[in-house]
Order: sequence, then structure tokens, then C-alpha cells
Amino acid sequence: MASRARLFKEYKEVQREKSADPDIQLICDDTNIFKWTALIKGPSETPYEGGVFQLAFAIPEQYPLLPPQVRFLTKIFHPNVHFKTGEICLDILKNAWSPAWTLQSVCRAIIALMAHPEPDSPLNCDSGNLLRSGDLRGYQSMARMYTRLAAMPKKS
Repeated sequence: MASRARLFKEYKEVQREKSADPDIQLICDDTNIFKWTALIKGPSETPYEGGVFQLAFAIPEQYPLLPPQVRFLTKIFHPNVHFKTGEICLDILKNAWSPAWTLQSVCRAIIALMAHPEPDSPLNCDSGNLLRSGDLRGYQSMARMYTRLAAMPKKS
């Protein structure tokens, strides 16, 4: 029950502060408080700039004692995101979780990870290998291409 109360509190906060963080739009499922989606804007001065990426949150009954499961629904070329499943390798979603984190702050951490990839713990080896070998141009051009293909609105 505590998880439900916490999620309702976060929901109210998100509603109240919609304009406070224009890079993040959190949306609660109408029928299930344990399912959320988020739209996050790609950070500026990165290959993800201009893209809007959709995340899916599956929140455990033990939240906030356990972290939410978060994955990208939008395809992204990033060393810490599994290309097929969208799984995210981020310590706060695993062993460094704290109940002080909120869904909003998790989104902030994911945006920070987008801007500062960790190629030494890759879920996407192709992306990680490009960065580890120093091929920043190759990594950025692939990331930009996938951002254009998957995360930017189609022009009609």
C-alpha cells in the first residue's frame, strides 16, 4: 500500500510541476498506477539532440524500496542501452538504488547518461567499442542517424 501512496504523491507532483522540467514528460497509465511512460528530450550538444525518446516504467509493488524497471521504447544507439530490448545499464536502477529517487529523478539520470555514456559497461557492444577505440565520430554519426530515424517527428 505504501507504494501506491508514494506513486500518487509523485503523480500529483508531476501534475503540479509540468512546466518545471520541459525535458521530461511523465505519464501514468490510466488504469494501472504501476505502469508509467516518459518522453524525454535528447540532451543538447549530443547526437541525441532534437530527439524525443519514450521510456517504459514497470514499478514493483515494493517501490520505493525496489527500483522501477525502465527501458527505452524508442530505438537508441548508446553503449549503456540494449539495442533490441531497450534495457538500460544504470547503477541507480540496480545496486545503487535509494528510495530517495523519484521517477522524475530517474529520468534526469537517464538524460545525464545519454550525455555521458559509460563505454566500459556496455549493453550495446558496437557502440561501446566505437567509444573505447576512440572513434567518437563513428559513434556520434551512428547515434545521430538512429535519433533521426527513431526519435524525431516525421516531416510530412
